[in-house]
Amino acid sequence: MTIKVGIADTTFAMVDMASVAIKTLNNMTDKIKIIRYTVPGMKDLPVACKKLIEEEGCEITMALGMPGKMDKDKVCAHEASQGLMMAQLMTNKHIIEVFVHEDEAKDGKELDWLAKRRAEEHAENVYYMLFNQKYLQKRAGQGLRQGFEDVGSALK
Repeated sequence: MTIKVGIADTTFAMVDMASVAIKTLNNMTDKIKIIRYTVPGMKDLPVACKKLIEEEGCEITMALGMPGKMDKDKVCAHEASQGLMMAQLMTNKHIIEVFVHEDEAKDGKELDWLAKRRAEEHAENVYYMLFNQKYLQKRAGQGLRQGFEDVGSALK
């Protein structure tokens, strides 16, 4: 049985995170079919994910975006995030939000690394959500982060 996975990304992003996510998923399993949908900006991601779920039959989607560092970019990211949450509730399907804010990194090199690493680690999460939920359950409460170093549990 093949499971459809949707990957929604934007032309506004400064890194092609979708290619990293697709490569990661394809390396982990051959039991998925990936459908990519690229849109201009972050606020287009909720509809893209909803279309991937409802029109393409995707079981889960990833929404990949890179908000800029200006205040209006942060507002757009917040609105996109709310739209993604609404789309999840309307479709009863997970949409894994993978946002990398431009001001999270000290320079372009670190931003490129962070975006690719976060996309890869969230793609791994998608795999485990679909095929090995117990793997995630064993890691609950461990302070795991996608991208930068894990923070660990409160009882370190």
